[in-house]
Amino acid sequence: MNNGVTYDKLGFPIYNPFYLNQGSVKVSRTALANSGYNSSRLGFRGTEDLGGGLAASFWLEAPITNDDGQEGIATFARRSTVSLSGGFGEVRLGRDYTPTFWNDTVFDPFGTNGVGTNLISTANGNLGAFSGYAAARTKLVGIPTFTDVNSSNYVRASNTIGYFLPPNLGGFYGQVMYGFAEKTKYSPGTATPATDNTSRTGRYVGGRFGYANGPLDVALAYGSSTVGDQFYVGTTTKVNTLNLGASYDFGPVKLFGEVSRAKNKVDYEVTPFTDAIPDTDLTGYLLGVTVPVGAGLIRASYSSVKYDLNQPESFFERRLADPKANKLAIGYVHNLSKRTALYATVARVSNKNGASLTVGGPAFTPNAVFTPKNSTGYDFGLRHSF
Repeated sequence: MNNGVTYDKLGFPIYNPFYLNQGSVKVSRTALANSGYNSSRLGFRGTEDLGGGLAASFWLEAPITNDDGQEGIATFARRSTVSLSGGFGEVRLGRDYTPTFWNDTVFDPFGTNGVGTNLISTANGNLGAFSGYAAARTKLVGIPTFTDVNSSNYVRASNTIGYFLPPNLGGFYGQVMYGFAEKTKYSPGTATPATDNTSRTGRYVGGRFGYANGPLDVALAYGSSTVGDQFYVGTTTKVNTLNLGASYDFGPVKLFGEVSRAKNKVDYEVTPFTDAIPDTDLTGYLLGVTVPVGAGLIRASYSSVKYDLNQPESFFERRLADPKANKLAIGYVHNLSKRTALYATVARVSNKNGASLTVGGPAFTPNAVFTPKNSTGYDFGLRHSF
């Protein structure tokens, strides 16, 4: 880690003419963790045949922290849906993956799990966090921690209505999703109390369409999440994400790829002459491969992201180079049976120009004195499914 810069409101560096080198610090952590290969979960699902090609279904899936037992079926924060399906497709209600996240995880050789998770997913998860939000639950001794569903729409969105195309379209597939903010609105708007000054935060709209046939799978997705708004100030902050992913299975090897672009944008009812927050653009790409070897599977990926802070340059303050980071990950999975596997992964992130992405573990506050220059992580584990 290194230091010597100051930071803006989003946690990115700005020019500081009084550089003071305070040395460096190395931090590390060894932990017995969960979800290094697949996400630990426990679920219940069922389907009732209604006749005439119609079916009603439910799906309740809970995250489990099987390393410490703190989190279990007290919350179905992974997926909680009911649906009606037939020849027309499927209508699904509840909490589910967003269309844009599907591309991040489907076209990642590591499935966005463990230290090998691609940087597109990591960086977009940070960019899409709800602004002004403070976690309501803290992991303290004797106090269980539950997955908080009110901090981001990036991976999953709550209170959604989704529609999925039927599976008999010659390889074409798709979905659309709308998520309600479920906030109280006042008329006239000036009657809005300060405590309800976020009437749009949490709203999500998106879609994903693709084609899968034989060894080829390709999909395009777009999503827009309202991550913050202030009625009295007259601002609405949205994160708009567009990504394209693809994979092709040659047999001896399977190739993966994704390109992504996201924009954190503040819309003003009346644009101020000064102190307007510039947009933050995040672009990234991923290249990956899996290679079957006997009873095992070699996995590898390279991902890279770059932030465009759109900072103006003046005579008194020069514009720094935009933050960027890249990540290399490689792993091996050895299947002992269809249900049990051993796995190992190593990954390394390299940050430049103030980027602060890591492989996980110890967290770094963006405006702290130190930011991580490099981050290296290792996973060794056992996966068992039932």
